[in-house]
Amino acid sequence: MIAFVRGVVAEVTLSSAVIEVGGVGLELNCTPNTLSTLRLGGDATLPTSMVVREESLTLFGFLDDDEKSLFELLQTASGVGPKLAQAMLAVLSPDGLRAAVRGEDVKTLTRVPGIGQKGAQRIILELKDRIGAPSSSAPGREPSRGRAEAAWRDQVHGGLVGLGWSAREADQALESVASEPEAAADQPNVAALLRIALRTLSRS
Repeated sequence: MIAFVRGVVAEVTLSSAVIEVGGVGLELNCTPNTLSTLRLGGDATLPTSMVVREESLTLFGFLDDDEKSLFELLQTASGVGPKLAQAMLAVLSPDGLRAAVRGEDVKTLTRVPGIGQKGAQRIILELKDRIGAPSSSAPGREPSRGRAEAAWRDQVHGGLVGLGWSAREADQALESVASEPEAAADQPNVAALLRIALRTLSRS
């Protein structure tokens, strides 16, 4: 088991990062939020979880140990594999997930691609008593529109700079992305916004 990876960020893509450790590049699947914190050539330490399949060994990287623990707990629910668990953490923060499960908020869980109403109900049933309480002071409260916008802007900007674009180019792309419907959502899809920003930059 590889508990964490520490090394130099050699590559950042839309869904993964390569961390060079002792001359070996390890590819880690990460959420957009985690990827936005990485900088090419910078040092990084990411908690990891290894998923072993008959045909592959896959490393998932996380922002912190809390996110890693929740990723592993989510997979104990029926029908939740590593990809779906990662998608849940990409759409909702750890505290957002805890609040949704403990509050039996099916609507919030179904915002995750791949989770329907029955799947959300099953996750709630199996994890409600094990997922723990949110650590924030207002566990059931969604972020305000202003805070949500600031969050996606920071994440997309960081992702673009991490992919090699200049801060100025990232700022220009953000202005184009801000008019997209995805940017106005209560829970903006950062991965989708990052893809739109990259398309905008590639055309310029």
